[in-house]
Amino acid sequence: MKNIIVCMKQVIDPESPISLFHIDSVTNRAIPPKSTPPVMSPFDENALEAALKIKDTEEAKVTVISMGRKLARAVVRLNLAAGADELILLEDDSFDDFNTYFTANVIAQAIKEIGIYDLILCGIQAADTNAGQVGTGIANFLGIPCITIARKIELSGDKAIVERALPDGFEVAEVQAPVVITTSYEIGKLRRPGAEGFMTAGKKPMTVWNSQQLGITTGTIGQVSIRQVYQPTHENRCEMIDGVSPEEKAIKLAIKLKEAKAI
Repeated sequence: MKNIIVCMKQVIDPESPISLFHIDSVTNRAIPPKSTPPVMSPFDENALEAALKIKDTEEAKVTVISMGRKLARAVVRLNLAAGADELILLEDDSFDDFNTYFTANVIAQAIKEIGIYDLILCGIQAADTNAGQVGTGIANFLGIPCITIARKIELSGDKAIVERALPDGFEVAEVQAPVVITTSYEIGKLRRPGAEGFMTAGKKPMTVWNSQQLGITTGTIGQVSIRQVYQPTHENRCEMIDGVSPEEKAIKLAIKLKEAKAI
């Protein structure tokens, strides 16, 4: 049986209107509207779908790992409803830092605790920071290969065969397991859980680990200082074009646009 680990991040809903957010000037964090619950990162949902596609064709166990200060149970359990077999939550007050080095280290430590794995799947990037560094970081800490931007993944014995997306097509890579693979949107959207999935989700195992249980000394790994987070301001100025005829207005508009180097 293959053991597949999927790294899943809980994020502020990317579809929420920007106008509803505000920035906490003390913590340099975006504060989402209370009426908008968090969601799973859509990029990581691609990774879970890739794991479930493998599980459709051969015997496999899919374990989802999610890390954060406080994870919404209704959100993370959706992974189990979709078809994952086990959920491991890494929760600690210190696990709320936009520090990809620290995040990769913590997740790698958790994977070492799990011990047995053939495939580790991550989204190409997180939907909030768009950093795209955690997957490669996990591979570095575990000392195993990493393939990025996979649009198709197959397992053949103890090897993974990956179609890796390129700007002008794709390339095929073959690598010995265990391996970390980051997935592109071309893998496909995460399947919708059915009624049976929601009914069985509560019966599947869920484990919670904190920094002490993982042996993580917080506040000392790859510190990153965020200087400022702010919402950009856009100034709009409207100028009316006068003229006795549409032709005159068009000429004046063309002159204005040329002066502004818009044409």
